[in-house]
Amino acid sequence: MAAIGLIAASAFLGATPALADETETEPPVVELVLDVSGSMKAADVEGGATRMAVAKQAFNEVVDSLPETTQLGIRVLGATYAGKNKRLGCQDTQQIVKVGTVNPVAAKNAIATLKPTGFTPIGLALREAAADLGDTGSVRRIVLITDGEDTCTPPDPCDVARELAAQGTELVIDTLGLAPDEKTRKQLVCISQATGGTYAAAQSEDELTDRIKQLVDRAALPPPVTPAAVTGAKDCAKAPLLAAGVYTDRELIGEHRYYRVAVDSGDELRASVSVALDRPLNRDYGVLIKAATMDGRELVRGVDASSGRADVISAGLRWSGDEEPDLSATSDICLEVSNSFASATAAGAPGMPVELSIGLAPASEAPDAPGLGRGLLLLFVLAIAGLVAGVLAGWLTRWWVAKWGVN
Repeated sequence: MAAIGLIAASAFLGATPALADETETEPPVVELVLDVSGSMKAADVEGGATRMAVAKQAFNEVVDSLPETTQLGIRVLGATYAGKNKRLGCQDTQQIVKVGTVNPVAAKNAIATLKPTGFTPIGLALREAAADLGDTGSVRRIVLITDGEDTCTPPDPCDVARELAAQGTELVIDTLGLAPDEKTRKQLVCISQATGGTYAAAQSEDELTDRIKQLVDRAALPPPVTPAAVTGAKDCAKAPLLAAGVYTDRELIGEHRYYRVAVDSGDELRASVSVALDRPLNRDYGVLIKAATMDGRELVRGVDASSGRADVISAGLRWSGDEEPDLSATSDICLEVSNSFASATAAGAPGMPVELSIGLAPASEAPDAPGLGRGLLLLFVLAIAGLVAGVLAGWLTRWWVAKWGVN
């Protein structure tokens, strides 16, 4: 969400300093998770091919085109158990290619043996895929390809995605729906949103191949900013003291979180907050950011700073130390972040992903506006001018009538 937060904050922050070091690009680390459940037998993809045949061909083309540096793994679900025992069928997920430099021949041979078979334990497969990738410290990507929704809840795949995102590791889940229906689309969108990933649908072999290639290539691109993890407090007195930068936190529905920033009298504080809407929410919600003194006196509250994305809501503020002459030369300002979210199904932990951007810059002088005294004086001058103009117009009219008469 770092890029979205920075875009949303641009009106308030200008160029926000990144906390991430500018290092060489890490090789892509990706695991493809393929649904091999019974529904993949359907022959309803463009051209009359089965969904499984299309997925296999797309995988083969992707494997052939991978850069040598790509670290790739392949995991399947629903590929081995053909029985009707749901307890057994919902444990059916295996890694058929370990994460590492790809051997194209071995990878394609493993894919060639797959046959549509069983249940669809998406939640479990995502959890296992995250474990396959490990915590390398770099961005890791899971690309989920499925034609249907999870048939093994619990665990619910959306909850699993939120749990993985809440662990603070750089893990993104992208989802691809192969000829998906509306219920499948909603679930795949939910999974991808929870980790800042993307959703796309594919109706043909070419579309599926192109989408997978794009997502694998994207794994090689580092995020523009790596936010620093921080935990807001329940009141200002215990709030963490933050420098200028970008931070990430999580906030429960209806919660208030507090942070502190030291602001010099000649500086201007510019702050914004962005919250990713990673779960279904009731209508009429919002996010608020406020700046206050440590004793709770409100200084300014934020205004909407939307990025234009429906799955992210943002607000931002500006405040200058010169606006409060009674404060000391350097004062701790309290930032309060709150929300008015409500959810009938997902109100508990983990909280909503929050990105807080903080900037400090020399205070900019705003042009003086007319004060109340100057406004009254201007009104008086206009009234006198109007009175004089009316008198002159009346005198000239009477003179004209007297001299020339009325025709």
